[in-house]
Amino acid sequence: MEFLQHLIRDYGYFALFIGTFLEGETIMLLCGFAAFTGHLDLTLVMLAGGAGTFFGDQLYFYIGRWKGMAVFERWPKLKGKAYRVACLLHRYRYAVILSFRFFYGLRNVTPFVIGMSPIKAWQYFSLNLIAAVVWSVTFASAGYLFGSAAQTFLHDVKRVEMYVFAAIALAGLALWLVRRMRSKARHEVEDCAAHTPAAEEHPAKDHEPRP
Repeated sequence: MEFLQHLIRDYGYFALFIGTFLEGETIMLLCGFAAFTGHLDLTLVMLAGGAGTFFGDQLYFYIGRWKGMAVFERWPKLKGKAYRVACLLHRYRYAVILSFRFFYGLRNVTPFVIGMSPIKAWQYFSLNLIAAVVWSVTFASAGYLFGSAAQTFLHDVKRVEMYVFAAIALAGLALWLVRRMRSKARHEVEDCAAHTPAAEEHPAKDHEPRP
């Protein structure tokens, strides 16, 4: 346990930056809880997590701008999500940029699609910065408040903090697996529908009795 505590204290901010650069809701909650138990500083957690998610989505935006549809040609299963994001972006442009980090299932695709849109880079930069701050403050605070709530019930949450860390991590893993399975099932249904012959190609036979 002492080794894990040192690991969190010494590498927590770096791990948080990398985790949020890739996605990172679960690690943000974990670090928010670590701030409550005193291993990390809550303000630095917000800054590291906000920086990671901001720079990550800036990179994805420019990849979308440079590569365009080549991104989705490489991963064709993402085309359906990209189309949904494009429709949302057409209707709610700025609201989508400010809130896409909370769109589970569409969160990773959205920056690429925004990069392919006519939105100017400086507009995305400004709105993405605001959105990153809101997201990091929300999830870091949620982890911190979770620790506060756990303290109310456990009275000495530091005594069992490693179990709480494990519970948060397992909950995040379980949620990721559920999303993965649902996404896989949806893709299988879509693939099946795409390869099913149209009804008109196989007209029903006339089974009425002959006179």
